[in-house]
Amino acid sequence: MSTWLRDNPEIRTIRMAACDLNGQARGKRVPSRFAGKIEEEGTRFPLSVLNLDIWGEDIEGSPLVFETGDADGVLRPTGRGFVPMPWLDAPTALLPLWMFDERGRPFEGCPRHALAVVLEQYEKRGWAPQVATELEFYLIDDSAAVLHPPRSPRSGKRREAGEILSLRTLDAFDNFFTDLYDACEAMDIPADAAISEAGTGQFEINMMHGPAMKAADDAWLFKLLVRGMARRHGFAASFMAKPYADDVGNGMHTHFSVLDAHGHNIFDDASPEGSGFLRQAVAGCLAALPDMTLILAPHANSYTRLVPGNHAPTGICWAHENRTAAIRIPGGSPRARRIEHRVAGGDINPYLMIAAILGAALQGVEEQLEPPPPITGNAYELDLPQIPTCWQSAIDSFEQSPRMARIFRRGLIRNLAMTKRQEARRIAELDEEAQMALYLDTV
Repeated sequence: MSTWLRDNPEIRTIRMAACDLNGQARGKRVPSRFAGKIEEEGTRFPLSVLNLDIWGEDIEGSPLVFETGDADGVLRPTGRGFVPMPWLDAPTALLPLWMFDERGRPFEGCPRHALAVVLEQYEKRGWAPQVATELEFYLIDDSAAVLHPPRSPRSGKRREAGEILSLRTLDAFDNFFTDLYDACEAMDIPADAAISEAGTGQFEINMMHGPAMKAADDAWLFKLLVRGMARRHGFAASFMAKPYADDVGNGMHTHFSVLDAHGHNIFDDASPEGSGFLRQAVAGCLAALPDMTLILAPHANSYTRLVPGNHAPTGICWAHENRTAAIRIPGGSPRARRIEHRVAGGDINPYLMIAAILGAALQGVEEQLEPPPPITGNAYELDLPQIPTCWQSAIDSFEQSPRMARIFRRGLIRNLAMTKRQEARRIAELDEEAQMALYLDTV
């Protein structure tokens, strides 16, 4: 038995879970006395389980199901170890896993392995990406057919506006955020500042910069935590890209820099503009944007967020200190020079998103690309190439893209495209209320 379990004898059950292509936790529940065996030997379930649609159903025609006898894969601990699940009543811990085949090779359809492949390319150069995410979510009262912000536990009133950076709005849900931060501490999730955002009942919590894989693990665990903790407090939390038609959507802005073997930030050349490596990485991100849109906007609801003038970038461009651009270079000390990728919605799979962004940036460096001049002013008012706003065309572009084929393995590209086409067919038959019910707790 692990030291952590010995130090936490109150833990009664274990959840073992891996992240599927939609970012869902798929796994098993076992009594804690069997945890040591799982740590040493792993566990098994079908490879196809990481390639289910958003309803959790098999993909019709997938080669992972009947064609291969629905063969098992082997799931092994990621190295994160056990983390508590404070939103559950009974003392419980989660053991994060990732998928391998019978020969011990990484499974191509595992999102965490997709990120590992990209990070290996950085390691070959002696580089280590540092990543931080900004996670936006809504707190929602979903007790009726029409969604509303929840009533304040302190005043019993509903907020009628977003109240950007309002301490009063944060304080209205102080018990929730106190429990949330305590849980982040227990789970080793580096939650930093919390703010009230532009949407009614919308909040954002920023993560501290750290190694890219841990940043992805943290974002995945944080989404599980926020949804679970909100239910414990009597309301819902949703990272859905656009819960309300007339309000702003949820984004997941991603900041990254790259350290060389000596710990120096390769984007820093002591200038306010940043180094040549920074410009090349920006160019790579811009060049890949049309083909990686499916990763940044993976669901039908995602595309309702990409509306000009509504706090989500729509033009393919970059800028210094300009939040209307898709790629922003924040100000501050040159030592902290970094790129902020602002396109992704809150409904993404963090492993695939970070893999796509870092993979695109590295392509820009390898090809020594140069970006167009940075824009000034309001990007929504400029004549710019636009981020795709059609889910079906985004699926096609991702599947056919030579750039994506250099980032992701063939099996993952095939699996994700098949998954999204199946979802598109089924979701086309649902009305808006049914779509909202589907996405509220899942994405």
